Amino acid sequence: MLAWYKARLASRPLLTQAVTTAVLFGVGDVAAQQLVEKKGLKNHELPRTARMVGYGGVVFGPAATTWFKLLQRHVNFPSSPNKTMLARVALDQGVFAPTFIGIFLSSMAILEGGSPREKLQSSYKECLTTNYFIWPFVQMVNFKLIPLEHRVLFVNVISLGWNCYLSFLNSSSSASKSEEGEGKRRVEEIVEEVKEKGKGKVAA
Repeated sequence: MLAWYKARLASRPLLTQAVTTAVLFGVGDVAAQQLVEKKGLKNHELPRTARMVGYGGVVFGPAATTWFKLLQRHVNFPSSPNKTMLARVALDQGVFAPTFIGIFLSSMAILEGGSPREKLQSSYKECLTTNYFIWPFVQMVNFKLIPLEHRVLFVNVISLGWNCYLSFLNSSSSASKSEEGEGKRRVEEIVEEVKEKGKGKVAA
């Protein structure tokens, strides 16, 4: 299996890493729904899993593959491998991570028919803060020890837990907004009922 994967990686690197990313994003969402939220198979939200698979394969996989190639090509200090690693981590966490967390939350909001602005306001800060507790250390290992062609795979394997968190966070913010909207509608209905009753009494 590993030999087959390496062969696909050598012949079609971008496509192979995009497909791998899509699968692992999907696995992360399934884990979020079944292991964290304990929805059960009957209540599993397939459209939500599909959104995660699509984002992983179409957006994140190709973007991460291209990003790692750019860092490999342009961020190098030949006299200091550690300086090279730290510079790449700084760029990854200072540019790529904040950008793609925003893209993830915004794209999920659009696909769900919601507001990207509201999604970013409710979830972006928490997600980015959590990212900084995990990913700088992961990327130090990645840039220091993992060959370029396997860096996206390494990130994807570590991302199983992270994607589970992203899916849960995104779903939680969507559910909160939905509940808030439902509560607001119910309050408005009660106000209207009270008004109607008041009018009826005045007429009497």
